[in-house]
Order: sequence, then structure tokens, then C-alpha cells
Amino acid sequence: MDKVEIVEVGPRDGLQIIPQFVPTATKIAMIRALVAAGFKRMELGSFVSPKAVPQMADMDEVVAGLGPLLGVRGMVLVPNSIGAKRAIAAGITDLIFVISMSDSHNRSNVRRPTDASIEDLRAMLAEIDPDKRLKLRIGLATTFHCPFEGVMDEGKVFATMERIAALRDGFEFSLSDTTGMAMPDHVKRFSKRCLDAFGSRATFCFHGHDTAGYGIANVLAAWEAGIKSFDGAVAGLGGCPFAPGATGNIASEDMVTFFHRMGVDTGIDIDRLLEAGKIAASLPGAVTSGHARAIPRQRLMGDGVPLKDAA
Repeated sequence: MDKVEIVEVGPRDGLQIIPQFVPTATKIAMIRALVAAGFKRMELGSFVSPKAVPQMADMDEVVAGLGPLLGVRGMVLVPNSIGAKRAIAAGITDLIFVISMSDSHNRSNVRRPTDASIEDLRAMLAEIDPDKRLKLRIGLATTFHCPFEGVMDEGKVFATMERIAALRDGFEFSLSDTTGMAMPDHVKRFSKRCLDAFGSRATFCFHGHDTAGYGIANVLAAWEAGIKSFDGAVAGLGGCPFAPGATGNIASEDMVTFFHRMGVDTGIDIDRLLEAGKIAASLPGAVTSGHARAIPRQRLMGDGVPLKDAA
């Protein structure tokens, strides 16, 4: 049976846009419920300035409260060396650094052009990872579409990736449809181009949003191109505070159901994931989405009454 990895990003990308502060104990409970569902890799949060993202102000407490998550790779987003050092001091060595492929979005996100962020990454690597021991995901925001510039030029994005890949081998590149406006043909074509060019020295995942309703179609396109790792957020939580109009991440439940129905193993227990989704849906101020939670369990996984006879 084919296998894919679903990376749960709800605790970071999903929660960051919620205006009401989610109590530390609730964050920990949601993360533990997601671990129980079978996720082996997860965004736990971000070590950023609380002025920039107030929801992440308790990141140290969340990590300390979780303790060791045996068998689970806990990742955190860091914007610079200061955040990276905080993460490492907390025991996290799986770091995420985001660089937007469009200058406009990068300036909106981190107040500097893309070139400056690449230099920030170079300096951070030299300072905190001279021996190349850390696991580093580079989130390539607006790979396909930018809220300010529209559809991205593939050649320009590829050239930017070449500059980043030259910094060191072993990166994981997250091809990110930040706005949820990418088209499947674009996702498939560019994913294959990246795998062909960088596949021997980097790994890849696809990070999508579902703004235009193309989320699962884009997952299929990336999978057909050869990508085997996909980001999802429990109950479809999410949205980028620096990308006007972007809605939630692709719901993890939808991806698990989708791959299961195609005979592809995710390692995720859908019943436990749906239970974790209840925690996410109950959060004050949270906006959830996705389809799987609205489908009766018997039909959700293709069991019982065949879908073709359901009408």
C-alpha cells in the first residue's frame, strides 16, 4: 500500500489567526489529542514576538507542558536567530523558517524584501547551525499566488529557490499555496520541476489552503507529481494574518479521508482525529472548514452503503 505523511499544522498555523487567546492548557490538550490520532510530525507553535503574533506568547509554557512527545517530531516556526535560540533552549531542534517568494508578501509578513530574508537565513545558519545538525524546513510562502502580485512567475520562484538551496543540503522545502488560489496544473507542473531539480539534496511537502475550493485537487496534483508529505490543519483551522483574503488550511480530516478512499495509508485514526476536531471547533473565535466532519461516519470512509447508492 502506498503511504503519505500528513503533517498537522493546526497548533501553529491554525491557531495564530484566532483573535481570542487560547489558554495554554487547551493548546496542550489539542496537541495531545492530535498525537493520539497518530500524527508523527506536527507544528507545535512559533517562537515569535508576542507583539507580532499574540496567540504564540505562551510558546515556552506549551513546550514545557507537553514534555517529551515520544515518536513525534515537534516543529516550531522561528523568524530569526533569537527565536531559534529560544526553540533550541526549549529542546526543539526541528525549525521552520518562512521566506515569501514575492517581495510584497515578504514585506507584509516580516517587513523586509525576500533578498533580505535569504540573508537572514544565511546568517542564522552560520550562527546556530554551523555543523548542519538541525532539521530545517523552509516555508516558501506564496509559491503559486500572492495576494498583492497575483499568480507567481515560475521562473522567478525557481531562481529564488536555487539561491536558498545553495545555502546547504538537507532542507525540507514547503511549497506553499498561502492564499489558497493555486490551480492544480500549476501545482503539479511546478512540484515536478522542483523534485527533478532538487530531489537529491532536499525533501518537499505541499502546504495548501482552501480559499477557492481547490485544496484537495491541489493535494492530488502534488501527489501525482511525486510529493509524499502534506500539511493539514485539524478542522480546517487557519488563515494567514499577512495575506488578505486567505482562509483556512486544508482540513486534515479531508486529506486523511481522501487518501484512505484511494487506498493510500496515512497512519491517522480518523475517529480520533474527528474527536480532536471537536476541540478545535469549540475554540472561541475559531473559524473551521472542511467536509469530512459533515459526512456520516459510515459513508465517510467508504464503508457500508456505497456512495453511488447514497442518493
